[in-house]
Amino acid sequence: MAEPVQTPQAFPARIFSGIQPSGGLTLGNYLGALKRFAEKQNEGIETIYCLVDMHAITVWQDPAKLRQQTREGAAAFIASGVDPARSILFNQSQVSAHAELAWMFNCVARLGWMNRMTQFKDKAGKNAEAASLGLYAYPALMAADIMAYHATHVPVGEDQKQHLELTRDIAAKFNHDYGVAFFPIVEPVIEGEATRVMSLRDGTKKMSKSDPSDQSRINLTDDADAIASKIRKAKTDPEPLPDNLDGLKDRPEARNLVNIYAALAGMTAAEVITENAGAQFGTFKPKLAELAVSVMGPITTEMNRLMQDPAEIDRILGDGADRADAIARPILDRVYDITGMIRSRR
Repeated sequence: MAEPVQTPQAFPARIFSGIQPSGGLTLGNYLGALKRFAEKQNEGIETIYCLVDMHAITVWQDPAKLRQQTREGAAAFIASGVDPARSILFNQSQVSAHAELAWMFNCVARLGWMNRMTQFKDKAGKNAEAASLGLYAYPALMAADIMAYHATHVPVGEDQKQHLELTRDIAAKFNHDYGVAFFPIVEPVIEGEATRVMSLRDGTKKMSKSDPSDQSRINLTDDADAIASKIRKAKTDPEPLPDNLDGLKDRPEARNLVNIYAALAGMTAAEVITENAGAQFGTFKPKLAELAVSVMGPITTEMNRLMQDPAEIDRILGDGADRADAIARPILDRVYDITGMIRSRR
């Protein structure tokens, strides 16, 4: 499908990304997302960050827990360095443009595109007939999240690249069908070390809050003792660290710990290997534990402080929602104009 010609002037650089408030944010969320979100504030690009609570209910959520987890997610953003004065931080359901544009995109996206989405197959499993329609249509809402702000760049993990490709397809098809160059063709931002943090118990699996073993992950709510203990008990192999990255091939647990160290220390994996060549894990893991505690401890402390004042978190999210709506509403109004909708102006 040919993409409409764009000029850099047509779409000012704007970053959008979101995290589901489904509870139990981990070190993987911090290194793969939150830390990067905070860093993006220093690049002179407008940054919009969202707790995607509407995505969360594609599977049933306890309402009280969802509210708690949304606030905890907001606290994690702020404790990780996202400044609500410099970035727009809000929860998705407070800005109706997300749901409205998602319906428009449901009418643009093709069933064949949705049927190729591997994440639905992974999440629905063998019981796909019992899954919610929302889970199936989730990628159209994700596209709306991004396009409601004319976002040009989206920091994503490897597991979201397919959904971002769908967003690009939807934007291109809308532009083509209506003969406009209205939506930008968004670019993924995947960079740095440890873009995909793996389980501490199995280096071939992503670190996940849904893993039955709490020892498989470092939670953002873990205290210093828990963080150090989990790293000391992390699965490794009997070989020392090699003197080059090729030596980590077929050693997923070793590679994972090196990547985590690199991301926490602001180094490359190659630099970590050079600095620790020949070290046994009995030496390297305590060093990693000390580093992890020094970085993650203050985040946990600040999250706990913020969670003592839920009304202030709600105020921050509400203010962010007002600022987000001011951007999204004119874009949505233009979509309605382009597609031929008549609306009374109030």
